[in-house]
This record gives sequence, C-alpha cells and structure tokens, in this order.
Amino acid sequence: MGSVKINIDPVTRIEGHLKIETIVEDGVVKEAKSSGMLFRGLELILKGRDPRDAQVITQRICGVCPTPHAIAAVTNLDSAFGIADQVPTNGRIVRNLIQGMCDVQDHILHFYHLAALDYVDVAQVAKYEGSDPVINSIKDFVARGELGPFLPRYEGDYRLPADITQEVVGHYVKALEMRRKGQEAVAIFNGKMPHGCGVVPGGAVELPSVDKIAAFIWMLNELKDFVDNVYLPDVVAVAQAYSDYFGIGAGCKNYMCYGSYDLEDGQADQLKRERFYGHGTTSADLVHQELDPSKISEQVKYSWYADSTSGKHPSQGETKVDYQKEEAYSWLKAPRYDGKVYEVGPLSTILVNYTRGQAQVKDLVDAYLAKLNAGPEVLFSVLGRHLARALHTKLTADNMVNWALGVKPGEPVNIQYEIPDEGTGMGLTEATRGALGHFIEIKDKKIANYHCVVPTTWNASPKDDQGVPGPIEQALIGTPVKDNDNPFELVRIVRSFDPCIACAVHIVSPKGRDLSRFRIT
Repeated sequence: MGSVKINIDPVTRIEGHLKIETIVEDGVVKEAKSSGMLFRGLELILKGRDPRDAQVITQRICGVCPTPHAIAAVTNLDSAFGIADQVPTNGRIVRNLIQGMCDVQDHILHFYHLAALDYVDVAQVAKYEGSDPVINSIKDFVARGELGPFLPRYEGDYRLPADITQEVVGHYVKALEMRRKGQEAVAIFNGKMPHGCGVVPGGAVELPSVDKIAAFIWMLNELKDFVDNVYLPDVVAVAQAYSDYFGIGAGCKNYMCYGSYDLEDGQADQLKRERFYGHGTTSADLVHQELDPSKISEQVKYSWYADSTSGKHPSQGETKVDYQKEEAYSWLKAPRYDGKVYEVGPLSTILVNYTRGQAQVKDLVDAYLAKLNAGPEVLFSVLGRHLARALHTKLTADNMVNWALGVKPGEPVNIQYEIPDEGTGMGLTEATRGALGHFIEIKDKKIANYHCVVPTTWNASPKDDQGVPGPIEQALIGTPVKDNDNPFELVRIVRSFDPCIACAVHIVSPKGRDLSRFRIT
C-alpha cells in the first residue's frame, strides 16, 4: 500500500485551529504531529498590570470555557494574597455552582455538537417520515444542502440504525436548548456569558437569595433529567454500536488530575483541601499517586519559542517567540510531569478518583462497566473518554443540588483584603477539558510574571525535548486507517480529547497582513 501523508486542518468543529499531520504506511499511522496554529501571548499582556485584572483578562483565552480560567485565576490570587483560608462558605459554594454548571453544559456541547456527528449520519434524517417537528426542521435544513454546522464530516462507517440516528439528531437540537439553560443558570451567579464577573479574590460577587437558589436548582433539574435520560443513553448506544473504539486511541496511559470543587473552608493548601474530585496521577496499573506540582515543567524544543526557556516550571515560565526555529511545528509548548507525558481531561479525573477510592466515582464507573460487560482497562480508549465525560457530567450535576442547598442567604460571599507588595501564587483546578494551572509572581503590587498551562496544551502538545510525542500524537500512532480519503479513525481519536485551541484572537488577512492594531490601557 506504500506511504501516504494525511493532513486534517482544522480538526475540530465550531472551534478549530488544531492541525494534525500523519504519515500512514501500509494502512497504519507511523508518525503524527499535533500543531496549535495560533499564538496566545496573554502572559505578555498581563505583565505590569494590577493582579486583580487576571481573572478578567485570562477569561479571554477562550470563549468556550472562560469560567474555569476565572476560577483558576482567583484561586491563584487567593494564594498570592494570603487569603486562601478566608474565603467564606457562601463564596466557596457559589464558585462551585458557577464552575459545575459550566462543566455540565460544556460536556453536552462536546458530545452532541463537536463529536457525536462522527458516529451519527445526519443525512439519514432525509428519510424521516414521522411528525416530530424538531427532526423535521433538521430534515428541511439538510434538504436545502445546509450542512455547515455538521462539517467537517466524512463518508462511510456510520453504524447506528436509522431510527436511532434520527432520534439522536433530534437530541442534537435539544442539546442546544440545554446549553442555553445551563448558560442562564451560570449567569444567575456569574453574570452574562461568555466572560462573567461573578468571582473575585476572596470569594464571589452575587449575594445569593432564596429566589436565585430556587431558579438555579429548577434549571439544574432540567439538565439532570437530560443527562440521565438522553445523554447517558446516547453514549451507551454509540458505545454498543462502535465497541471496537474501546480498543483504539489509548495514547500514553498516564493520567493526571489537579482536583476541583472545594468542599471545606479554612484550608490554605490546595493539595490538602478536601475537594469533590481529588488530585493525583495514575497509569495503566491503576495505582493512585499523590500530585506534586513541583514536577511540572514545559519543554519547547519543537515549539516556536526560544530554547533558552525550555524545561522551566510554570512559575518561572517565559514567552520568547522564535518562529523561525528549525524542527518546531506548534505554538503549544510540551508540558510534562516528572519528565513524562500525561493526559488530562474527564477521563483522567475519573480514573484518578476511581483509583483513590472516591466512593461515588467508583460505584458509578463500576455500574456502567457492568452494563458494558467490561473491565476498567477499556476506559483507555476513544469511547472511554466519551463515557468518562458523561459520567463526570452526571456526578457533577447530581452533587450540585446539595451544594446549592448549602448556600445561606444573607451571609457574606467575599472578604476584604489588600494586595501585597510581593508574593507568589498557584491556582489549580479542573477545567471542562482537564487540568488547568495559573501561576503568578507579584512585585510592587503589579504582575511581574503570569503563566497559564491549559488542558489542551497538555493533550495536544508536540514532542518534548527528548523527542517523545504528546498524548494525542501517541494516541494516533499505530492506528489502522481503512480509507485514506475518509480517515474516520483519526478524527474520532482527536475529537475524543475535546481539543480547544482558542488560546488567542488574531485577525489577519489571508496573506498574513495585520488588519488593525488595538492599544488596550
């Protein structure tokens, strides 16, 4: 069969900028490159600014998941300001509600609008003869040849029966409504999306009332019903039809989780603080290890940054562009933990907490593995990521009800504080797409250095200084490709990671000329 090069650019739907290059020899991927094609540079913008600008500016890293950046930033500032043990109970819970609802609606977005169409042939609705107005609206849409929202898509290898396909296409539309309700619930405590103003160092902003809590729980219950009766059954249906994808796309088999959703007050140390999802690492042996953030570094041999900045801990991170560097192929750096490649995301969160014995996680995972008549090892796969994300959604949504009932109307949500002359901080949380870390150094009450290590930087990283491929690259290498013109296997693997490369906003012409320049003061 010989050798062929397959490039997919962009890979993702709606949000793109991730480029995948593969060399396929005799029907198997031999080499893979994952390239982030935008420069972020937010760290450079933050230098010299008031530290309290961090939770506002870092949300602009992404329009899909800005809320976790706000949470990571205020956790980072709590740490740097020396107030991490003083956040009031209401402030802690309101932060959990904002982040939790963001996660629930964002996981729904990923499955239905970014990934499920790799398994569901939307063109099948052309044969629909029923009376469901939602499915008929999609049928009319497709009949006009307007397939834009469902692109890029490939032909062939769609296995779901026509009736289930049509039902899931209807759920695609229902999921849009669920996302809207989720965003409205987030706005109750965080202000209008996408870039909210509801969290600050020392707590939150919105004073909770009985009416606001009731409205939040009302919408949460609608989303819980959708997760239990639509989302999870659809994931199981896909898993049963494409069971071979439990054996595809395993990748590095090292998993890391920072932990999220604080459950106790008065503990300054994030690694000692009780969280619903605890921190740690695990691997294919399913043995839990405690997390040591001092082992995190970023390497840049194959990134468009100066080699002098390689191997640094994020607290010492530097952003020095070297776009002409030979062999480099990505704007993403290569984060490593203890010098090794680690995957992050809902699968990592679920596996780390499964291995540390978190009872709710273990019971739910075991129940669904029993339904599939499989062991935990099948989770190291494309479908393992989808199942783990759906279970993460259910666990988060179910627990938010009790968190919301713990809010005490009329009591404070934040504290007063002073910005220190000097200080350092670290904010670790779990974004929808995985481990998210913010790191700050303050001098003369200004930001001297700020660094973010985002989930997709871990998963979509290029090779490191030792030439070891990143998680997505490893997941692609060794994959059989049946049809080079329709490389289903490759896009299904990459999209299972839920890559999000919206790390910068640059407006250029097709020839690369700047269209405008803006000065922000």
